[in-house]
Amino acid sequence: EVQELLLLDVTPLSLGVETLGGVFTKIIERNTTIPTRKSQIFTTAADFQTSVTIHVLQGERAMAADNVSLGRFTLTGIPPAPRGVPQIEVTFDINADGILNVSAKDLATGNQQKITITATTKLSEEEKERMIKEAEKFAEQDRLKREEAETRNQADSLLYTVEKTLRDLGDKVSKEHRERLEKASADLRSALAGKDVAAIRSRIEDLSRVLQEVGTSVYQQATQKTQGQSTSESKSESGDRKGKVVDADYKIVDEGKTP
Repeated sequence: EVQELLLLDVTPLSLGVETLGGVFTKIIERNTTIPTRKSQIFTTAADFQTSVTIHVLQGERAMAADNVSLGRFTLTGIPPAPRGVPQIEVTFDINADGILNVSAKDLATGNQQKITITATTKLSEEEKERMIKEAEKFAEQDRLKREEAETRNQADSLLYTVEKTLRDLGDKVSKEHRERLEKASADLRSALAGKDVAAIRSRIEDLSRVLQEVGTSVYQQATQKTQGQSTSESKSESGDRKGKVVDADYKIVDEGKTP
């Protein structure tokens, strides 16, 4: 008995984009059956950023620099906004012929840019095999590089949050807490200037702890203020009731009669 076999084309290597810190973020994994279409949402890395560059790559390494660059394009016309607010949808679409279309769309405006790449499968079998083996060989080294990049990104994001918190809350943050936040922020910036990732993580924890204390303190202040207002209003209403005589109409109901 002869059984029919279906031959499926797959992506020989992963496809993705470069993100903050030089990290390679995969959108379509290796060995994904084609045709296929996948999307991810990204955002801006700086305040009032009006454009983003999409760097398309192919490979298996953790960092963008260690993979094969397939092309770049820029999405412009993003409305100025604080970092993290804009939503940019990046879509990878591979058709049955292996042609890759990459688009970036600003979800707020619908503005879109795209690039078509036809050389995603032109690597020789030897080159593909070499790239896969290198990814395995340098897996631990790549993991450490990626962790460092992500830790630095986390530190940068936390420092931004602290600055925004101090700016937004103003005098609601006590002098003591403000000084502690500024000191912990300076310590984290100092750690970022060095290469000790463990020290950066430690300073992140220190700053996060103080920021959490500030949040708790501000919340308690708001709660006490609300409770104080409620108590004052209750006392006022009670006084009003004691100081007033309420006239009311009444009628006598003769239980022996029906209405």
